[in-house]
Amino acid sequence: MQRYPPLIDSYNRRIRSLRISVTQRCNLNCIYCHHEGELVPAHTHAENEITIETIGSLVRAATAHGVRKLKFTGGEPLMRDDFAEIISNVPMLDDISATTNGTLLDKCAHDLADAGLNRVNISLDTLHHNRYQSITGHDMLDSVLDGVAAAVDAELTPVKLNMVLLSGTNVDEIWNLADFARESGDVILQIIELMKPDRGTGGADVDMGAIERALRARASKIITRDMHRRKKYMINGAEVELVQPIDNSEFCAHCNRLRVTSDGKLKGCLLSNNGLVDISNASEEEMHALLERAVALRKPYYAAGASSV
Repeated sequence: MQRYPPLIDSYNRRIRSLRISVTQRCNLNCIYCHHEGELVPAHTHAENEITIETIGSLVRAATAHGVRKLKFTGGEPLMRDDFAEIISNVPMLDDISATTNGTLLDKCAHDLADAGLNRVNISLDTLHHNRYQSITGHDMLDSVLDGVAAAVDAELTPVKLNMVLLSGTNVDEIWNLADFARESGDVILQIIELMKPDRGTGGADVDMGAIERALRARASKIITRDMHRRKKYMINGAEVELVQPIDNSEFCAHCNRLRVTSDGKLKGCLLSNNGLVDISNASEEEMHALLERAVALRKPYYAAGASSV
């Protein structure tokens, strides 16, 4: 129940969700990984990671301000042995989800669902073993496919498959992945424009306009979400969503998310490390003022060159 004023920044954007990176450790090495915009290296040790207690205190405080959605990410969240405990230690919200590469999900999907996780996003850029190894550094495709099946079975749905478009690598697999999503059950394919945080731009090597036209031509129905001007295409029984963060004025204008780094800092924008607010040693009562400070530091949009990532 909301007991504190809503978190509204200087540009009239209300914070309704938190995206918490629980680790920078990962068992893959994807060529496009932006590490949630963190400066810390991917091999960060477990002792530096945000604690269960800090996560719980933060989420309880944020809930009192009206936050209702929570997404856990990394690195790979399932690298933390206590991930199910992290989930069970936060209050029930409208939507608690996680992003994962899916390689470890087969063994714990039901445990995560029992802990309170509602759904998962699973990275899946290709259905070809050689391409998967080229993108991630490891051939663990079969484990990912097992993870998708386990997530559907555990009702961590709708499962969203995150397909990052890579020119010359996987653009030709859109329709095969759409078919795979349809055949897998309650699964949605998300086609994602490549982001390159080092320049604040990306995806120019893929003609997103052509992709959008091809989706439109095959769709029996198109739904436009209010958030981020994002479109959903219904194609032969499959649901395909196009995510275009680059040169999308709506993306920043409607951003309602506050991020949390794996070492316990509030972060206003994926692409900026200016104005970080440390919460690692804060009590639940102190979290309220820290949340308000982080929201007050938010900028209207990311300007390339204005800050470093």
